[in-house]
Amino acid sequence: MNLLSINNLSKIGREKPLFTQVTFGLQEGEKAALIGRNGSGKSTLLNTIAGVLQPDEGSVVINKEAGVSFLPQNPLFNPQDTIRAHIFKSSSPKLKIINEYNSICEELESNPKAQEKYNQIMTTMDNQNLWNYEAQISSILSTLGITDLGRKMGTLSGGMIKKVALAQVLVEDTKILLLDEPTNHLDISTITWLQNYLHDTKRSVLMVTHDRYFLDAVCTNIYELARNKLKLYQGNYSQYLEKKQTEAEIEANTERRIESVLRFEREWLLRGPCARGTKIKARIQRDQQLINREKFQADKGFTFEVKGKRLGGKVLELHNISKNYPKGFVQALQEEEKSTAADSSVCTTPVIRNFSYKFTKGQKIGIFGDNGSGKTTLLNIITGKLKPDTGEIELGVNTKFGYYEQNPVFPNTNLTVLEYIKESAEQISLSNEKKEVRPEKFLEEFGFEGKIQYSPVSTLSGGERKRLYLVKLLLENPNFLILDEPTNDFDIFTMNILEQFLMNYEGCLLLVSHDRYFMDKTVDSLFILEENGDISGFVGKCSEYIEFREENKKQKDEKTALSFSEKNSWKTKDKFANENPVFTSSTTRNACSEAQTQKKKLTFKEQKEFEALDAEIPLLEEEKTQLESQMTTTDFSELTKITNRYKEVTKLLEEKYGRWEELAERA
Repeated sequence: MNLLSINNLSKIGREKPLFTQVTFGLQEGEKAALIGRNGSGKSTLLNTIAGVLQPDEGSVVINKEAGVSFLPQNPLFNPQDTIRAHIFKSSSPKLKIINEYNSICEELESNPKAQEKYNQIMTTMDNQNLWNYEAQISSILSTLGITDLGRKMGTLSGGMIKKVALAQVLVEDTKILLLDEPTNHLDISTITWLQNYLHDTKRSVLMVTHDRYFLDAVCTNIYELARNKLKLYQGNYSQYLEKKQTEAEIEANTERRIESVLRFEREWLLRGPCARGTKIKARIQRDQQLINREKFQADKGFTFEVKGKRLGGKVLELHNISKNYPKGFVQALQEEEKSTAADSSVCTTPVIRNFSYKFTKGQKIGIFGDNGSGKTTLLNIITGKLKPDTGEIELGVNTKFGYYEQNPVFPNTNLTVLEYIKESAEQISLSNEKKEVRPEKFLEEFGFEGKIQYSPVSTLSGGERKRLYLVKLLLENPNFLILDEPTNDFDIFTMNILEQFLMNYEGCLLLVSHDRYFMDKTVDSLFILEENGDISGFVGKCSEYIEFREENKKQKDEKTALSFSEKNSWKTKDKFANENPVFTSSTTRNACSEAQTQKKKLTFKEQKEFEALDAEIPLLEEEKTQLESQMTTTDFSELTKITNRYKEVTKLLEEKYGRWEELAERA
């Protein structure tokens, strides 16, 4: 079923058309992505489809039963709204009921008189079968680290605001998701979860993202926005690359044939043929059309190397480095509010503990850890922006850092782009070329073409500023690069250039990035930042470590499931009521677990969730066993239904085991 129809959509930018005559549709369950260079109009197109911007021409038609949830690149919010008010700011009747249920649960913790309201909302939840929906919402909020729903939006960091906005669109009861850079500000673990969520959801998705693993895993169609036109490539991102390569070869061959023909035709035209005959006129018109055609332009494959200062025998040594932060400050770290100072007199939580390491020439190391694990803290300590509580740092005599920070500062934004680059060099010497390159030419290779070179830095977008900052950093010829999330706001084409540079870079590299593809391409080992402040090592790529960690988690979940089964004696309602007369026959409880009777560490709502899991898990286990026994059927259509349901039940059990274990540890 068609959920979204875009017809002849056009939009004019500041100086030229962004896109013209764009026509396409989105089917139910379809997962599609918009890709293109920065400034090509991807976000504008998404905003136009969402109704935030009005098109200059054309129309957007949305199926009245579908509904749209839109995640903008820079979410809008009321600073006075609580997180709960922002997330549940929806016209959906289901969300309003669940919001009321959550509010009453919190009220009941301090006001026993709210019991009657609680009973009423429980009945409403039962009648409308909203428990699974509520559990999904709780899981989404928990995974994104959104726990204190009473906080004001105005007190949150930029990264946390993006997470709350993402939660808002995911929990809404709609069939279409429009997502603009949904992975920005998320750590790799959360990105992996979001990737699986979007892959499995039955909702339709249209998104803009530069995460290539994400594109490969989620998308079934790729729409490329280039030269003001939108073109469909069926398949995921890897298939798109294959088709683009074939397409480029065909176009290049066609261009060569046309030029070969035109060599003769131009000579003929220069002889001044008489244009009285019909055939002669037609030939001249055809030649003029070929001469004035839109010529094929291959993507630039520009790569460069810097003349970095030679590293000495000693590069960088860290000896027993430790850093502690107050608990409140650690929460700020988890919300990506970075700081370079803290009151050491009240430090209670280790972020980095007794870390020692000797860097050697040519090492390329990625830093892996969840938000708040101390990745940026480690980089700030290494570069001297932050002092460790204990330990020593020894820097080699010839070691020159190039530190790319997440939020670069420009001392003078009145400088033009060209003036800013010329602060580093009037002529740029590249190690792979004998001659020098002028800054104007160098900027063109990084997408700063034409008038933009003479525009003030203050007029650039956030992504353009970061790209300019990176270009200048590389031109300063560092031999030890430290990059903190360099790929945020970059398009795929810019990232390809940066990847090629880093792959050929002969100096040391220390990289923090949430882009797994980028990490796989550029580093060959990892620092793993643990929850207790320890830092361990892993030799291999980021994707290999994720597989290793997932396998460990799977084994742990299997042990948890076994432990859960051993600790619990599941019985039918009537039998359980007869053996335990203190409970009513309508109540099913855990006969053995003491954790359920200890409610001090769980909120009222969490205790109810824990009890619900005690009832749900054995039913799902029983259903899974029944499905396994039914897989012997020879009816293919029936087998397909059984298999699909078996996958759903297995996934549900994994989620509920994990949540049960989390609650059981606190019960």
